[in-house]
Amino acid sequence: MDLLSAAYGATSDDEDAAGPPSSTPVATGSASFAPPPLKRPRWESHQYLPPTHCFPQQPLLNAATPLASPSSGRYVSKRERALLASSQAHVESGSPLPPRMSMEFDCADGSITYTNLRADILHSLRCQPKPGPSTSFPLKLSVCLKGHTKAINCVDWSPSHGHLLASAGMDHTVHVWNVWDKGNTTARVLKHHTAAVKDVRWSLHRPFLLSGGLDCSVQLVDVVEGKVMKVFKEDQSVEVIKFNPSNPDIFLSGGSKGSLRLWDIRCGLVTKEFHRNLGTILDIDFSADGRQFISSTDTTRSNISENTIIVWDVMRQVPLSNQVYTEAFTCPCVRYHPREASFVAQSNGNYIAIFSARPPFKLNKYMRFEGHGVWGFPVKCNFSLSGRELASGSSDGCIYFYDYKSARLLRKIEAFKEACTDVAYHPVMPNVIASCSWTGEISVFE
Repeated sequence: MDLLSAAYGATSDDEDAAGPPSSTPVATGSASFAPPPLKRPRWESHQYLPPTHCFPQQPLLNAATPLASPSSGRYVSKRERALLASSQAHVESGSPLPPRMSMEFDCADGSITYTNLRADILHSLRCQPKPGPSTSFPLKLSVCLKGHTKAINCVDWSPSHGHLLASAGMDHTVHVWNVWDKGNTTARVLKHHTAAVKDVRWSLHRPFLLSGGLDCSVQLVDVVEGKVMKVFKEDQSVEVIKFNPSNPDIFLSGGSKGSLRLWDIRCGLVTKEFHRNLGTILDIDFSADGRQFISSTDTTRSNISENTIIVWDVMRQVPLSNQVYTEAFTCPCVRYHPREASFVAQSNGNYIAIFSARPPFKLNKYMRFEGHGVWGFPVKCNFSLSGRELASGSSDGCIYFYDYKSARLLRKIEAFKEACTDVAYHPVMPNVIASCSWTGEISVFE
């Protein structure tokens, strides 16, 4: 066996480069293929390691691939050196998000940090009280924010950074407000849209903003770095967008042509599309588990009221019911209850209707929220954290607070001189609510 091993033993590449092989016999007991030593070593057991070429491995992300050197004991050819160098130069980022796009827009000089907040607000944000029945209503005007030059369509609190509020306006801008900052409350003024911005939503776990508008695009913005990360092009004006509560990388968009599309921000592609030959999508909202969503549609052109509100199954891409609301009014806002199996719809008939969230999704004909006015304005409503109260904007500029169980009007406060278009409860502090107006103002009450 020693003779066979000596006859068929492979010599190293270093020996081929240096000259003819040595006449010293190769050691048969060693498991490694090192160059033959000058003296025959004693036999020692070594752990067997398979050659690297038998199990090729992917290069680790964010890690440089070390180049082999002549001192490593193995000859590296020019082709292999070039391959290793190219693989080191093209290491990809480990981020699942698409690359950031270089698009310039104006940013204010304000700060998005919480270092300059009021002491009581900072304490409330850090404590994060458990959601429960509110002990008092937001009555005192805390902050008045001005910066938009035209009507504001919606406001949205950041769930991960409770001191930040975003607003979308008809002046083509998205404002990010550091609401309780002692200095400059305007943290960012984003001008990445070329037309009116109809909706804006914060990401559920990151400081990212998703906005859609009449320029037929939805854009994802990193607020911290001030860069547009991704642009989702549509063939329609985007009226409303919503993140899926069960998957923060998925969002739903609805537009002027009646198309409903489910997007994945990681790849920038449409994963599902919901077809029904609908009119303009006025509003959408996901159920808490993300398996269903409701859509509100403008049916005035078709004279068919059965498609005004549709309940959809996300996985099967089919409507579960399209005969939910058959009255001859459009609904500019729909909202699921945060705890119970029900949802509400803001009607242009100047009331809020209540529906069951279970099949057959019946309308409660014996109870409705009345007292405020809509009169054609895109007036929205929202539930409190506990779900015990329902707040609604109004065409008279007031905020109306209703008891959810009895539909009784609890209180109204005057917020603006013109129509109040949207209200949003704070995600942490239950007695704080933000509102916006048709004249471009924002009022925060506590």
